[in-house]
Amino acid sequence: MERQALYFTGPRQVARQTEILPSPAFGQVLVSTIISAISPGTELLVYRGLAPVDLARDETITALAGDFSFPLKYGYAAVGQVLELGRGVAPGWEGRLVFAFNPHESHFLATPDELLELPAGLTPEDAVFFPNMETAVTFLLDGQPLMGEQVAIFGQGIVGLLLTTLLSRWPLSSLVTLDLYPRRRLLSEDLGAYLSLDPSAPDALARLAAGLQGGGTYPGADLCYEISGNPAALDQAIAATGFSGRVVIGSWYGLKRSDLNLGGHFHRSRMRLIGSQVSSIAPELTGRWNKTRRYHATWQMLAQVQPARFITHRFPFDQAAQAYELIDRHPEDVIQVILTY
Repeated sequence: MERQALYFTGPRQVARQTEILPSPAFGQVLVSTIISAISPGTELLVYRGLAPVDLARDETITALAGDFSFPLKYGYAAVGQVLELGRGVAPGWEGRLVFAFNPHESHFLATPDELLELPAGLTPEDAVFFPNMETAVTFLLDGQPLMGEQVAIFGQGIVGLLLTTLLSRWPLSSLVTLDLYPRRRLLSEDLGAYLSLDPSAPDALARLAAGLQGGGTYPGADLCYEISGNPAALDQAIAATGFSGRVVIGSWYGLKRSDLNLGGHFHRSRMRLIGSQVSSIAPELTGRWNKTRRYHATWQMLAQVQPARFITHRFPFDQAAQAYELIDRHPEDVIQVILTY
């Protein structure tokens, strides 16, 4: 059969290509994609040509084998329905709704262990947020927020908004968020942020400090998350963090460099900079946590949060180029864009 697949062919260039897809081999199933979600962070780096070409796309996911050199298929949030079974696959898989870390394409082959069955009652529109919610859950595991702490989040893209939603359930003393775009700041406050600020404002750090009243030699946030994708925000997060505080760095900057001031406040603050990335689990947690447990937690949070309400734009698959152009040129208008098939 034929399928339509989306390729990144050069900086700010995407194209649909027709490919021949064989019948499922032994142990494989054929999935027809219903919707897929565009990542406004990692995918935009790829779209803009800012991903390091010598870096593996993901060494843990079969569908994302290879590096970031053009042309490439990329994407990791697809929900579809199993249409056909290869020999050796249990009959119960036929017709199931499944999630896959798969690029944007109308059909794909996978083995059952590469698929996640949607829990009963969860819609495809909620399930397509699985990677973003799993990332937000990972940020919680890595940051380990405590009761009464003061937390700041730099970046209120979709992952930042999901993290804000989860942290709003914590008994924190303060939760302040920062984002360039008014639409995201208003939504952040609706989701539970005590205050949401424009990080480009001259008084942003002063207002943040006022919202994070701490004690000790270096007052400030107990915990900061830098997930804006902007390297300059990491310097702001360090400046906002108090003595022995933690900064969780969840952004992937690609080829962008970060210029940090580590000569003053940071030098005496004993703060910790924590790299966080969803493809692995922090070693200190692996005695109790594995990916299966994190998957269960992610499904639970998706059912509770119901993030389909964050979808702002839906594009038919044949209009994917317009979808990327919108995210690239008008990020202020976008929360989450999905492709429909």
